[in-house]
Amino acid sequence: MHRLFVGLRPPPAIRAQLLALMGGVSAARWQDDSQLHLTLRFIGEVERPIAEDVAVALANVHFPPVEVALDGVGQFDSRGRPSALWAGIRPHDAVTGLHKKVDQALVRCGLAPERRAYLPHITLARMNASAGTTERFLVSHAGLASPLFGLDHFLLFESTLGREGAVYEAIERYPLRG
Repeated sequence: MHRLFVGLRPPPAIRAQLLALMGGVSAARWQDDSQLHLTLRFIGEVERPIAEDVAVALANVHFPPVEVALDGVGQFDSRGRPSALWAGIRPHDAVTGLHKKVDQALVRCGLAPERRAYLPHITLARMNASAGTTERFLVSHAGLASPLFGLDHFLLFESTLGREGAVYEAIERYPLRG
């Protein structure tokens, strides 16, 4: 089985900016540089033939390069508790359009369409019930911003879960072309 997702990797300067603000929430599992990405579509576990179909389907996605910037921070909650901290992205339109194209390609190769609402973001930390309060982090970094940065390709990643968290490996690269 292959655990797959499709994403965009921010450039090194943006990843460095994100790494510099991580901390201050006890028991949070902060992402490292190799884990920082903007998910376009989580696929999940699939058998090898489906993984190969996914790789081919994604090669047929045509979309122009996108320009985005970091825009604030937020959190996702699960059962009334924070489950993840994230950095926001603006503008949403281009990334949301690319997400829709990727989703359509995956549906054509037999996967179910994405049912959750899509919010472009970069996960900074994952948290369990023992994690501390996030309020100070959210207030301190509410003004997170960056210059616009270009993204000229997207990636198919394989995710391997381990004791120390997930390890992501880019297994295919797809250019974004106007």
